[in-house]
Amino acid sequence: MRIGASLTAAAAAVVAGAAAADVDPIVIKGSKFFYKTNGTEFFIKGVAYQEDFSSNGTISGGTSYTDPLANTDNCNRDIPLLTQLQTNTIRVYAVDPTKNHDDCMEALQNAGIYVILDLGEPKVSINRDTPEWSQTVYSRYTAVVDTFAKYTNTLGFFAGNEVSNAPNNTEASAFVKAAVRDMKAYIKQKKYRPMGVGYATNDDETRTNLANYFDCGSPSDAIDFWGYNIYSWCGHSSYRESHYEERTEEFSSYNVPAFFAEYGCNVVDKVITPRTFEEVGTLYGKDMSKVWSGGIIYMYFQEANQFDSDISEDDIKDNFDFICDPKNGDYCSGINTNATTGVYGAYSMCSPSQRISWAMDAFYKDQTANNPDNNNPCGFKGAKKQTPKANGACEAVNSQAGAAGTGVVTSAPTGTGSSGSSASTTGAAAITSIPSFNFGMLQLAAYVTVAVLVGASMVVL
Repeated sequence: MRIGASLTAAAAAVVAGAAAADVDPIVIKGSKFFYKTNGTEFFIKGVAYQEDFSSNGTISGGTSYTDPLANTDNCNRDIPLLTQLQTNTIRVYAVDPTKNHDDCMEALQNAGIYVILDLGEPKVSINRDTPEWSQTVYSRYTAVVDTFAKYTNTLGFFAGNEVSNAPNNTEASAFVKAAVRDMKAYIKQKKYRPMGVGYATNDDETRTNLANYFDCGSPSDAIDFWGYNIYSWCGHSSYRESHYEERTEEFSSYNVPAFFAEYGCNVVDKVITPRTFEEVGTLYGKDMSKVWSGGIIYMYFQEANQFDSDISEDDIKDNFDFICDPKNGDYCSGINTNATTGVYGAYSMCSPSQRISWAMDAFYKDQTANNPDNNNPCGFKGAKKQTPKANGACEAVNSQAGAAGTGVVTSAPTGTGSSGSSASTTGAAAITSIPSFNFGMLQLAAYVTVAVLVGASMVVL
């Protein structure tokens, strides 16, 4: 991500395109986008569209965000300007799936503008420092898919943006790829029209390896498109000097559509300067258009550059550090994740408070059975003891997970529910076709809450 600037100066630079009253859905064939009905190739002529929001998920002034597609007045104000720029695509980084988006999406459709949406939001997404593919994140992502699947101008979704940005955090990409796989399976299971799920990377040394990683394996697990955030063309540059030529050669044989998910450097010799958009002509010219499917200018707006329990995040971390220290015993195999070896505990997708509750319970049972000198095995800050209630719907999955939580879960609980709802004990049979990710069925967390695990007693937060 970079500081944005007003785009009115770019209107003449963006490649022309005609708006249509009803948009033709975009489909993917090989490494290119096409209009579904007439079969002509589709090039993204895009603009990032979200106020007070950085592409890495940070927000100016706090953690709340404004959904730009739920503000009809702003859409009616901005869409004519986007049309003047001959925009055919916008990228939106965070939306509220509980709000109504009909007016904005219809207005965009009438202007011939498609939408690519990031599935996360600042408080619910895959974090590079503490990555997890949890029921909470899953529910957030499916809710966005459910909300926007009905609009024919929804082009696709990003399951992550710049999540891995250095060699020491590339394991976080395993969780993003799990999200890609499960969102693709969810779209298919819900019988929605085909909509792509991809990933957007930043321009660093991990770029090539990540591109290969996200594109490898079964097509059901791999990305549908690749977004590249690149700011190497600054001021007066060239195809070669900006490294556009090198990047184009790298992606010349890529299997899925690749495009610039962000571009538009405004810093020359460490000084913020007005952008000349000279790279636009090159991006859509003969050297690059055979490989790249267009790009999204960052950005439309001028920018300046919790746990519902009795325990704090710091206390949870302290409890994790103690219980999960191998010197104190093996209590965390059922909740641990290892993206390098591909080994994931059966309960690793649960929330932090649920995971530490499970580990506390394992610690409590071991100490009461094997350490009579420990007269207070429940003495963790924020913890209390309660008697669990068995849930028949979870019997099979609990049995497969095993007492240590290291078994492979292939069964799915029974019940009914909604994909976009938060975790509960009522279940979500609608998503039982989601494939396993070593630790078993993703929706397990909707059933395996601390109150339904098998055992004589349970330590909970």
